[in-house]
Amino acid sequence: MDSRLPALDVRPWRTATLVASAVAAVELVLLVVAAFVLLAKPLSHRVSSAVASRPTAKAKPARAAAPIARAKPAPVRLHLSRAHTHVLVLNGNGQTGAAGSEAARAQRFGYPIERVADAARMDYPASVVMYRPGFAAEAKRLAHDLGIRVVGPLDGLGIAELGHAQVALVVGH
Repeated sequence: MDSRLPALDVRPWRTATLVASAVAAVELVLLVVAAFVLLAKPLSHRVSSAVASRPTAKAKPARAAAPIARAKPAPVRLHLSRAHTHVLVLNGNGQTGAAGSEAARAQRFGYPIERVADAARMDYPASVVMYRPGFAAEAKRLAHDLGIRVVGPLDGLGIAELGHAQVALVVGH
């Protein structure tokens, strides 16, 4: 007796399942495409009408180009002559008569002397010419005339201390 059974292919249900699944996937893709095509047209009309009804920023009317704003030029200040450049002479070295002799030298160049006095300190290592704002050119000319190398804005002196003077000469060692 032969106990072997004839070989039967007992897997037809797997093949049927795979075929049915493939058909279902194709149908699903077709349904999605059909739904998209059917719904896209009405939705596009809704979106376009919603966009059209939304208030938009109004376009500004074109204007003529505005002229270029130019900065006003600073008023030209003519440099003061020596006769109009008043000088405050301060003794910054402590030697008696040093400020008076420098004041006399400045007067020989034509500078009017506002006042001669002692500086707040007596330890200036060199003579210096200081100027109130806007009078740098006059200070440089005075320094050149007297052979002084150091010129700068007011430092340690207030504008009120100058009185009517435009520049201050502090005599150093």
